[in-house]
Amino acid sequence: MTTNAPALELRRVNKWFGAVHANRDISLSVGRGTIHGIIGENGAGKSTLMSIVYGFYEADEGEIYVNGALCDIDNPQASIEAGIGMVHQHFMLVDTFTVLENIILGVEGGNRLAGGIEKARIELERLEREYTLEVDVDALVGDLPVGLRQRVEILKALYRGAEILILDEPTGVLTPQEADHLFRILNTLREQGKTVILITHKLREIMAITDHVSVMRRGEMVAHVATKDTDREKLAELMVGRSVLLRVEKEKATPGADLMTIEGLNYIDEDGVARLKNIGLTLRAGEILGIAGVSGNGQSELLEVLGGIISPTSGSIRYKGEELVKNPKFNARDLRKIGLGHVPEDRHKAGLVLSFSANENTALGYHDLPMFNKGATLDRTKMVSACETYIEKFDVRPPDATLKASGFSGGNQQKLVLAREMEQDPDVLLVGQPTRGVDIGAIEFIHKQLIHMRDQGKAILVVSVEIDEVMSLADRIAVMFDGAIVGELDASEATEQRLGLMMAGISDQELHVSDPEGEAVS
Repeated sequence: MTTNAPALELRRVNKWFGAVHANRDISLSVGRGTIHGIIGENGAGKSTLMSIVYGFYEADEGEIYVNGALCDIDNPQASIEAGIGMVHQHFMLVDTFTVLENIILGVEGGNRLAGGIEKARIELERLEREYTLEVDVDALVGDLPVGLRQRVEILKALYRGAEILILDEPTGVLTPQEADHLFRILNTLREQGKTVILITHKLREIMAITDHVSVMRRGEMVAHVATKDTDREKLAELMVGRSVLLRVEKEKATPGADLMTIEGLNYIDEDGVARLKNIGLTLRAGEILGIAGVSGNGQSELLEVLGGIISPTSGSIRYKGEELVKNPKFNARDLRKIGLGHVPEDRHKAGLVLSFSANENTALGYHDLPMFNKGATLDRTKMVSACETYIEKFDVRPPDATLKASGFSGGNQQKLVLAREMEQDPDVLLVGQPTRGVDIGAIEFIHKQLIHMRDQGKAILVVSVEIDEVMSLADRIAVMFDGAIVGELDASEATEQRLGLMMAGISDQELHVSDPEGEAVS
């Protein structure tokens, strides 16, 4: 180890996937005992780069130095032996194993486990105390909330001797309070001399926790800056290559008539699990209702029920005063005909057929309309013409109506789905995760389109796990926890702390807000 050397240094790293040059002459220096952020749009190459560092991929060219020593990292074990650990966005844990069993999995210590397990328990207790990573080592991982599962992943890396810890989008599934606790853990790691590399698209987090930040764009490293010398607007411009509006500009909503009313809505799945519990909501013309909550608390089922994909077990859904649930036409196709649009959460699973062209996808669900057909058959010329109009209006790139959907980036795929639903001028629009996996420039565009639609008098329901997005877009906010609505409030009353407590299951009635920051008091 060289005393003054960076914890991690990359020199002219290149990686190709066929003709795609994913990483182009990347050089990077990460100081020991610092938190270093890496940001960039989707496809910028940041995850590929960290996968090289962790040994999932092998660099085609370039060198990797750890503490000044040249390392040949061609698999994850080599990376672990070099003192590098990684916490993935989707946790690598076995739900039916205990915390202890997960952590020692693969490093059990020989054929006789009893002595090794006891030593592991003692070491884990030390790590928990030292890094404020308290978790019951005998608990089943499947019984733990997501924030504690993340601690298990961090403990697993530290137990294996990690001095450099890579975290990939670590707050995507956390409440604000859980994210704050994670940041306290990262600060403790930094104080103890560990080095943290944070991959995230959340610029607020970069500004809050990092010492330095590196920006990637189109496979290249375009900037290295001290965090104290920059701001969110400058970083966004570096990521995209142009000025980006980070806040949602909108006038105060002027709600009109109730277009959809949901009362006592319940849904029990085929396994007998109650996914929706006595849901009550109202969607009003000229207003955006945001649904906040950690993923997996019933939001997906709510969208599928309201969109006619699955039928509720009980309850009432009235659209413009007409009861839908007991109507034989309560299905996705017929709901579209009466003015309900639906942008599904998972565009790949439910929004697009990736092997179909852009023009075929923009006709999906509306293919029987005169604008897309001639008599009993589809009119390809009409389909292409309509799609070209959508592409121009929604700035889809590349502007090719015949290109397969799989050939577009995630952001442009999302624009195709939004264009298909919005251009039919629905009175009610359901939108699931409107900017999931979408580049920051496309986020700005999508938000503008939703506000424009609201201002035309449409009722919009937005479900998002991004609390900043809900707070920026919505006029009213309802919070879901464990399949139920735990509270609803005007967006002007919402704070991150207040919403975060509700997302953790504390109902709005239980909160006593004592200051503008939303701190709860007993």
